[in-house]
Amino acid sequence: MLKFFKNMEKSIGLISLIGLIYIVASASTQTKEADLAGSWYPADSKELSAMLDKYLDAASPPEIEGKAVAIISPHAGYVYSAPVAVWGYKLLSGRKINTVIVLGFSHRQHYDGVSIYKDGEFKTPLGSLSVDNEIASLILSKNNRFSFYPQLFENENSIEMQLPFIKKILPQAKIVPIAFGVSNYEDCKILADVLSQVLSDRDDIVVVASTDMSHFLNYDDANKADSQTIEIMKQFKYPQIFNEGMTYKQPCCGYSAVACVLKMAEALNAKNFQVLKYANSGDTTDNKQQVVGYLSAAVYKESSAVSYQSSAKELEGRQMLNEGQRKRLLEIARESITSFVKSGKRQVFKEDDPVLNKPLGAFVTLHENGQLRGCIGNMVGSGPLYKLVANMAIESATGDPRFPVLSASEIDRIDIEISVLSQMERVKDASCIKIPGQGVLVRRGFNSGVYLPQVATETGWNKEEFLTSLCASKAGISPDAWKQPDTELYVFTAEVFGEKE
Repeated sequence: MLKFFKNMEKSIGLISLIGLIYIVASASTQTKEADLAGSWYPADSKELSAMLDKYLDAASPPEIEGKAVAIISPHAGYVYSAPVAVWGYKLLSGRKINTVIVLGFSHRQHYDGVSIYKDGEFKTPLGSLSVDNEIASLILSKNNRFSFYPQLFENENSIEMQLPFIKKILPQAKIVPIAFGVSNYEDCKILADVLSQVLSDRDDIVVVASTDMSHFLNYDDANKADSQTIEIMKQFKYPQIFNEGMTYKQPCCGYSAVACVLKMAEALNAKNFQVLKYANSGDTTDNKQQVVGYLSAAVYKESSAVSYQSSAKELEGRQMLNEGQRKRLLEIARESITSFVKSGKRQVFKEDDPVLNKPLGAFVTLHENGQLRGCIGNMVGSGPLYKLVANMAIESATGDPRFPVLSASEIDRIDIEISVLSQMERVKDASCIKIPGQGVLVRRGFNSGVYLPQVATETGWNKEEFLTSLCASKAGISPDAWKQPDTELYVFTAEVFGEKE
């Protein structure tokens, strides 16, 4: 009997140990439910996706000449704030972002410290988002003010309202939710220093500062108050943002998150602030007596690609060719076409001008009665520019498969345009492309296509329309291939001149 009880004791101990292991394992892979789905935003995935698609289609964030290290985003119910919030997230679309750090706070709980959600996943109606355990653990290890206090994330809109946007726009990204438990300026500074270290050598991490603006002022007073707060943000006066948030002089509920992001950005030399969209609840409802303000903004720094864009601007300003050189290239193009079309012979030229002998890329475009009649070029010059222009002029007249060979009777009816290209520069993603202003070459596998810079000007396309058409119509690949990390994107500028000038 004694042996029986000892065996039972061992069995119970084993069961307890297995139970303990199960509890620990469950705790380390916990799933956070979407507490506000069905009230603050749709719980049905199709309804939510359609809502976000509608708002995204209407959003057109302005170009920023750099890469955002953070965005500021509102966190009210989607019928009020989502039309503003999508502007920031749309700015991030197409970028290779692996981790989104979401800075919020607790409207309902008090905790003396900063809570970092360390592992597991957060559910959304669009699918779950995994916590980046590596980044979360790194941040947790940096200061004893940081810990994991899960209650701060329960029914908390400052965090949860950002998540469906992330899942929609950046579906492969992981998240690190962080909540301030108390208004403590030292916590803001400590966390800002840690985040600047984390982001210092990572282009694939972005921070979201979750905040609404003024609360329950009338429509006009809200616009005035919020414009003043935005001006303080633009000047990176993060101590003032925090102090005025504390005293409600210029109310901004997520002032801890905003102050933290601005200080972090300053340490990263990202002192550029761009308002993407501002509105308040009075813009979407009939109630203008008590409104809440919403801001979408980007905090960004210049990248290597931006440095190239700046040099491209300088190139446009000073021109590669003078008037005489342009005139000579147009003469070479017309003489080449005339000789080849009428006699089948290529005209031989000899130019001593060192600029015309540079190995630059060029396109020659023909128009007849204002309509395109041919366009052929070479992106990379393999010999003197003047020889390339001569050859491409003939190809445009006789070798463009979209048009019949130019006849002798048409020669006098065409006008010639030449685009001399700068050297191509590969960029990391579409956020580095300036449309209008730059031409783009896209390459995926064995497929490639190119649009000259003037295509955007002539069509009026925005960047997304430009790149989508380039992929589908020119390269013969998926329309959204430009968003994929293994698609190569190259930018260039063009100096364009023609006989009509």
